[in-house]
Amino acid sequence: MKRIVLDTNVLVAALRSRQGASYALLQRVDTGRFEHVVSVPLVMEWESVLSRPAMVPLSEPQVQDVIDYLCATAIRQNIHFLWRPRLPDPQDDMVLEAAVNGACDTVVTHNVRDFAAARPLGVLALTPAEFLSCLEENRP
Repeated sequence: MKRIVLDTNVLVAALRSRQGASYALLQRVDTGRFEHVVSVPLVMEWESVLSRPAMVPLSEPQVQDVIDYLCATAIRQNIHFLWRPRLPDPQDDMVLEAAVNGACDTVVTHNVRDFAAARPLGVLALTPAEFLSCLEENRP
């Protein structure tokens, strides 16, 4: 089974529009098709970004409900090893650390290019559409 980390930008896109691959991916959480991993720093970033004024068209309690659901359905990963600095953005390093420590195959992000240095660590960066395509190809 695929194990992934969801980058914050995927959640932002999913909560802004029900039309795209980010929303479709969020709809597939907890369906048994893949597992997703969270870490405390990642959840803190989600909360910080998603609760910014006008970031997403949801109320603060609704945003917290989404985050609570994602935490409840996730594998909670402690960070034992830091891999910094490896990527251009320090926030991306934190996502990569969750992926590596959680033995993830994939980081799902809209910033695939920024995760190029993750590949030597065994972590592939895919857009939500690319990841959904992989799920469909491997459908039992």
